[in-house]
Parts: sequence; C-alpha cells; structure tokens
Amino acid sequence: MTVHPRIDLSAARDFMATHARLLDRHRFRLMLGEGGPQAALAALEAYRNADGGYGWGLEPDLRSGTSQPGAALHAFEVFAETGPATSPRAAALCDWLESASLADGGLPFALPVSDPAGTATWWAQADPRTSSLQITAIVAAVALEVARHDPAVAAHPWLAAATRYCLDAIRTMTDAPHALVLAFALRFLDGVHDTEPAAAALVEKLGVHVPASGVIPVEGGTANEVIRPLDIAPVPGRPVRALFASEAVAADLDRLAAAQQDDGGWRVEYAQFSPAGALDWRGHATVSAVTVLRANGPA
Repeated sequence: MTVHPRIDLSAARDFMATHARLLDRHRFRLMLGEGGPQAALAALEAYRNADGGYGWGLEPDLRSGTSQPGAALHAFEVFAETGPATSPRAAALCDWLESASLADGGLPFALPVSDPAGTATWWAQADPRTSSLQITAIVAAVALEVARHDPAVAAHPWLAAATRYCLDAIRTMTDAPHALVLAFALRFLDGVHDTEPAAAALVEKLGVHVPASGVIPVEGGTANEVIRPLDIAPVPGRPVRALFASEAVAADLDRLAAAQQDDGGWRVEYAQFSPAGALDWRGHATVSAVTVLRANGPA
C-alpha cells in the first residue's frame, strides 16, 4: 500500500525524529517496514511495572507511574503492531487486567492515582469502584487485534470476561451514548463481529446514533473535538465501515491528509494537560494518521 498522495512522508519522518518519544519512533519505523518488532517491544518495556501493568505516561495524559487500564490500551497497540511476533508480556498484561477488573468483568475507567502531577482530571478523579464501558470496550477492542496472532491472549479468561461485560452493557443500553462510548463500543463490536453472533444486531442498534455526516461532537470536550468516521472504522472492509457512506469516508481521508502540519506531524484536538503529554500525543497521532492513510491508500 502507498500513502495518500497529499501527505509528505519525508516531513513526517523528520517530525518523528525531531519530536517523538522513542517508542513512537520505533512504531513509526515498524509501520513503514523500516524496523523490526524487537525495538518497539524493548521501548515499551520502559513503561512496564512489576505487577505486569503499564504506566509512566504511556497514556500521554496520565503521567502517573501506576499501572492503569488506559496505559494497557497503548501497550496492546504495540503488541498488535508487532504481530505476527508475540511477546509473553501480552498475556502477562491480561493477567494484570484480570486482577484490575471488577466483579462484572468490566474495568474501572482508572485506578487510584497517587501521583497526579500532569495527569488529566478525568483520569485522576475517576471512580475505581465502577465499571466503565468506555475504557473496557477500547482496551478489549485492541486486545482482540492482538488475539488474532497471539493464542495466549485469545484464550485468556480476562478477554472472555471483558467481552461478556461489553456485550451485556451494549445490549442493555437505553440512552444515546456519549460520543467516545459510542466510538469505542463500535470498535469493540467490529473486533468480535466474526465470532459473536450478537454483534451484528448490536452494531445496528448503535448505528442509529451515527449521523449521516459521520461527525459526532464530543460532549464536554474542546470546541473542535469530534469523533469522525476513521476514528470508528479505520480499516476498510470491516462491518462497522458499512455505517458510513463512501463519500463520508473519502472526505475524512482527505481531511486527515490535509491535517498534516507544517512541521510534518499531526496534532490532536482534545485538551492537553502537560507540555510533555501534548508532544507525546503528536507523535502518537502521527503514527496513527500515517497508518490509517496507508491502510486506506491505493493498492
């Protein structure tokens, strides 16, 4: 695959070399076929705690050293990208997630943060006693990507319990969900669509909340913060992509390509809580943007 003709890949490389954290530099090289999985896995190791979870700013707005579900999401991103190579750290992360889950199989949005400096309020003030569909769905969605090539993750009881929790929570949902909950629940359903018979009907249930434009404002976010088609359905040919008109997807691809900044990188629209976090997000966003544009580019 080639990238969108409107982006400057050389400038993106320069941005990553100049500004991105080491982990995202290795992820970027791996995505372009210029590096192997071991360098990215080695960089990820610096964020790991002895309990098997991850912290230390792996989630850029959660600077705490404590192991957190939000950081687990980003660790699974690396384990997915380094496939078909596997790492025993992925199954160990499932062990930690099982220990952090509540009785219903869901994850709390965040665990207690003892060192909140530089951490976004929504992480630092989360209720650790309540399961969150928002975080459980997106962590499980990315874990399902890892499970496609890692049998230890696919067979892990944490993933089975999280899947049951998400399916039950979506099935019993009665109100229109928050934009982020909607996006992450649809990402999860896309991940289980091929193995869970209930997923197709649940995609249809949530699909009524997706407007024709595919653009969903994020309540409580910044003025420009929205969820777009490629946030929900970044991979062509998957069931959830069918919720969006081809014109909406094409427009979003053009928007994403045009969002490359003069310095070669991309930025995010949500609130930032520390200078380091803001820059870390830009490196992460640049890897994500080029990945999506490559996946949807001309053959």
